[in-house]
Amino acid sequence: MKPLKTNGYIVFIQGTTLIKIIGGFLLFLLMIFSISGVITSLKPEYRISSSSVNTAANKITGEMLYHFLGWENHHFTKGIDDSSNSPTLTNIFLKLSTNINLDDPRSLLGNELPYFSLYDKKIIVAGEGTNYTNMPFESAPPLEILMAEQEATLQNIEDLDKSSGEESSGKPLNTTGDRKVVYVYFTHNRESFLPYLKGVTNPNDAQHSKVNVTKIGDKLKEALESKGIGTTVDKTDVQGNLVKKGWKYPRSYKESRSVVQAATAGDRNLTYFIDIHRDARRKEHTTLEINGKSYAKLAFVIGTEHPNYEKNVRLANELHKRLEKKYKGLSRGILPQQGPDNNGIYNQDLSENAMLIEFGGVDNTFEELNRSAEALADVFSEFYWQAEEVNKPVNEQNDKK
Repeated sequence: MKPLKTNGYIVFIQGTTLIKIIGGFLLFLLMIFSISGVITSLKPEYRISSSSVNTAANKITGEMLYHFLGWENHHFTKGIDDSSNSPTLTNIFLKLSTNINLDDPRSLLGNELPYFSLYDKKIIVAGEGTNYTNMPFESAPPLEILMAEQEATLQNIEDLDKSSGEESSGKPLNTTGDRKVVYVYFTHNRESFLPYLKGVTNPNDAQHSKVNVTKIGDKLKEALESKGIGTTVDKTDVQGNLVKKGWKYPRSYKESRSVVQAATAGDRNLTYFIDIHRDARRKEHTTLEINGKSYAKLAFVIGTEHPNYEKNVRLANELHKRLEKKYKGLSRGILPQQGPDNNGIYNQDLSENAMLIEFGGVDNTFEELNRSAEALADVFSEFYWQAEEVNKPVNEQNDKK
């Protein structure tokens, strides 16, 4: 083709180059449509879902993101601890594509060895003595235990209502009045304790419709109200409802969710939500002696697969720190739960002030459990009234409006 002169410059328009550009563009569009067609034609179970993207994104930590930004702007690296090593592209690619972390061999072993995934967990805040080998875990009771019409014979029940030895200091200085601000409920309401079940030795069989974790709720309510904090204890038989509906044990949280939602709809004053459980571990992991008295250890479990979880963590961490200060070692720490083998939510998406607390284990007695309930009420009341004092000017201003 002939050259064209424009403003003193000669522009050569090559026909073959133009054809290549147009052809490349058309090929690119064809690839886009082809890939879209393949993805939409796949069966739903093979498609890339938002949860898949969320899972991949969750593998990128905040520290890793700071390192990425620091590669372009070194000011971001000032927010990273000096002991932190910059991630390598190989490690990042391997972690995102295979879920294997070269810095953590558990990520490989957990996928290959049976039951090793039980230890492939994270710990947000570790309490004294807490590590990957003694983290709380729940084992589903055998179906015959849930369906059984006749329960284990009770024993050692003469002292069930016995006081833990701590007496109320009298009328509280502050009170919520008629308002109930704490809501206590029990998703696994029949979780019981071996010392009270005659002939039962298997932790998985420690279930009972009458002597169970709901009694801890009674003591917690008593202790909180002695501090002026109005408390509601909901003893809905969630496990009994599962049997009536023919639902399996993993659907417990779906059943308790409707219970919590009904409660919040009926009383807008409810602000804090505590789901009480007991651990399946044995006494050596769940018991502590403080000043010559035996206590059942507490563990805060947070589901991280919902938007509120960071606020839930802040609340749990505040209580953990206060327990460490006044009852050192009583808290086992804050443990996140997520992934395909866990619930990951625990109804904690319903409130930024929701907690799941494991009280002791299968071998603990109510004397130990009651002491722990009183200790929790002690630190919670301190936290609650301090928070109320901070929020008081805002509340007064809202009342005037």
